[in-house]
Amino acid sequence: MAERIILGIDPGTVIMGFAVISANGQRYKLISAGAVKFKNKDPHFDRLHEIFEAVSRIIQLHGPKEIAIEEPFFGKNVQSMLKLGRAQGVAIAAGMQNNLPVTGYSPRTVKQSITGKGAASKEQVATMLQQIFAIETLPVHLDATDALAVALCHHFQTKELNGSKIKTSTVKSTKKAKGWGAFVSNNPDRVK
Repeated sequence: MAERIILGIDPGTVIMGFAVISANGQRYKLISAGAVKFKNKDPHFDRLHEIFEAVSRIIQLHGPKEIAIEEPFFGKNVQSMLKLGRAQGVAIAAGMQNNLPVTGYSPRTVKQSITGKGAASKEQVATMLQQIFAIETLPVHLDATDALAVALCHHFQTKELNGSKIKTSTVKSTKKAKGWGAFVSNNPDRVK
């Protein structure tokens, strides 16, 4: 199996999380992760341009071959949803401008893929990622770990077979298992 360089994005118009990983079978390496903070007082369309430029710079710097992006969840504030959808669209456009395939994942799918629990908290996801990637100190903004989760989720959800990607699932059922210890014992390949 060939090494995959995956860019994960947690879109936002105030803070955008990103993470670039190298994945080869059961080996994962964190290349870069962080959060790009935009000035909240800048006009919305200026921030969209900044998102496009930031994603383009990350692509040029790290050369990912695939992009995974978190899809917006449904909220009650329609204006916030529209802004988030635009941010996601601009990040997708930056990827497509660079001829990269883009795949979207719901927050629930990402959490399920990383922790085995679709309703896991951001902190639980971050803790699991800290163990998987042997990260000493978590970033200040959990947007970066959210992006890391999206990238790793993409690796777990897709595999290459003779150059063609196929959807798959590596999450084992944890209905009978209770707690983190049971998840770890059911999924030893996800913990270093």
